[in-house]
Amino acid sequence: MNRYFTLLQVFVFSTLLSSCSDQPKEPYQIPENPITLIAGTSGKTWKIAKRYNDGTRMNMAGCFLKYRNTYLPNMTVKDNNDTQRDCGPSLNADWEITQNKKGHYFIKVTSDQLPELMNIEKDYKYFQITYLSKDSLELRYRHAQFSGQVRIIKDLYVQEDINVPNRDFHHK
Repeated sequence: MNRYFTLLQVFVFSTLLSSCSDQPKEPYQIPENPITLIAGTSGKTWKIAKRYNDGTRMNMAGCFLKYRNTYLPNMTVKDNNDTQRDCGPSLNADWEITQNKKGHYFIKVTSDQLPELMNIEKDYKYFQITYLSKDSLELRYRHAQFSGQVRIIKDLYVQEDINVPNRDFHHK
C-alpha cells in the first residue's frame, strides 16, 4: 500500500511540474543598447560556441568551427564562408532589431541571397534573441533541413576572441 501511495505522489508531482512548464514564458527583455552590444562601435565578429538542433547539441566540425559573422553598426552583416575552403558563398545582408506582438525580440536579416543560402522563399529571416550581453548572443530560429523537416536551431555565439573549451566535443 505504501509503495502505491509513493507512486501516486510521484505521478501527481510530475504532472504538476509538467503543467507548470507549459505556462507561457515572459519574453526575454533585451538590454537598452542592443545595437552596440551586437555590432560594437566599428563592427563585432561572433563565432558559434554551441549549436543545438531540436535540443541536441550538434557537432562543431569544419565550416562551423571556422564560421564568423560580423555585424556592423551601419546595420549590415556579413559572414566569412567564402574565405574558407568548401564552406559555400558568404552572406551579405542588412539587419535590424524587431519586436513581435507577443514582445519577443528578433534580428531580422534581409538579403536577396537568403532564398538560396537557407532554402527559403523569402528574402528575409527572423532570428529570435534569447540572450544578449557584451560577449554573448543567443539566437533561436526555425530551419527546414534537407529532409524538409522543420527544426528549432539554437546558436550560442561569443565574441571571436573568446576561448570556448570543448567546442569540438565530438572530435576528442
